[in-house]
Amino acid sequence: MSDYDVVIVGAGQAGAQAAIALRQLRYRGTIALIGDELELPYERPPLTKAYLAGEKSFDRLLIRPSAFWQEKAVDLRPGCRIVAVDPGARQVTAADGTTIGYRHLVWATGGAARRLDCPGAALARVHSLRSRADVDRLAQELPAARQVVVIGGGYIGLEAAAVLVGAGKQVTLIEAQQQVLARMSGTMLARFLEAEHRSHGVALRLGTEVRCIEGRDGAACGVRLGTGELLPADVVIVGVGIVPAVAPLLAAGAHGGTGVEVDAVCRTSLPDVYAIGDCATHANAFAEGARIRLESVQNANDMAGTVARAIVGVAHPYYAVPWFWSNQYDLRLQTVGLAAGHDLAVLRGTTAARSFSVIYLRQGRVIALDCVNATKDYVQGRKLVESGIEVRSDLLADTSVPLSQALQSDGILPTRAA
Repeated sequence: MSDYDVVIVGAGQAGAQAAIALRQLRYRGTIALIGDELELPYERPPLTKAYLAGEKSFDRLLIRPSAFWQEKAVDLRPGCRIVAVDPGARQVTAADGTTIGYRHLVWATGGAARRLDCPGAALARVHSLRSRADVDRLAQELPAARQVVVIGGGYIGLEAAAVLVGAGKQVTLIEAQQQVLARMSGTMLARFLEAEHRSHGVALRLGTEVRCIEGRDGAACGVRLGTGELLPADVVIVGVGIVPAVAPLLAAGAHGGTGVEVDAVCRTSLPDVYAIGDCATHANAFAEGARIRLESVQNANDMAGTVARAIVGVAHPYYAVPWFWSNQYDLRLQTVGLAAGHDLAVLRGTTAARSFSVIYLRQGRVIALDCVNATKDYVQGRKLVESGIEVRSDLLADTSVPLSQALQSDGILPTRAA
């Protein structure tokens, strides 16, 4: 059995950044970074953007080059899947039976792509896009593919659809809800993005259920809709969220459900065991204290910093404004805050100009912004989200008034919501 001061399970954004943050804080203990992929730690967001489009090579996705991990004395253990945690013995067990001891355990496993619960979901030529291997497998099949069906209208589905229609494929995107980005954004942004995708040739099927995936010779050949209609498909891409990879922690007694619950410094209910990133359920100040999971690079990085500080003895509660981003065609979407529960959406600018922002308010407070090709609004609007103050909606809509000026002007209402 190997023993380490810190064992980090999961070598994605959160896990890699936790190791980096520990060394930046001059932590001198031994660190193991364990991942179930064979790759060096790499960034996942470009997988459905520049990497799928062939605009970025894989080496440009690496979080750090190989030499960095050696220089920082971080013991990388690739191709190692942890299947059990023993908090009493302070050790984890790998699929091959190897045990690894720890003083501190950081669980940063993210999640696995959610599979469709319908016949045909396991056929060949049905792809999720969660890892480099996923995208590489898809890329091998694309030259012979003409018709592609994308299931799921979230960021993954929209980004993949944009890349593939740009590569000359006939793309149909199916979304069960009545709009795209239904969980993340409001109707104004959704309708704009839907129109953009249609203008580029993507066929959208909103409010549409999938009955099954039809196959021929063990491979997908079409998607059968709830109406009975069959959409021919040479390739099917599924982007319907993730299932947090927390089963070993829950089996060991950690509190949780769809994720593992953590406190203000990312500790689980198990002694000296932390969880960060996509799999961590935490009370978020920008969701009115509700327990949520955030699937974003921002959350991964900020939680990594939080847990590193806790391990070195300078604990500071996690507090960070959520932000997200997406590239589709020539559009750069930047989101700050959480729009869920808004009671007013203000359009700043015009969608026709293809440079605008949608500002979301709840009880007069700015809680989120979706900014399309409007980086200045994104930067300045972040301060409005952080401030928690009430601002007149007419000032927010007036493009002649910078958002930074709205923050400083007498348009601010005196009441500050808790």
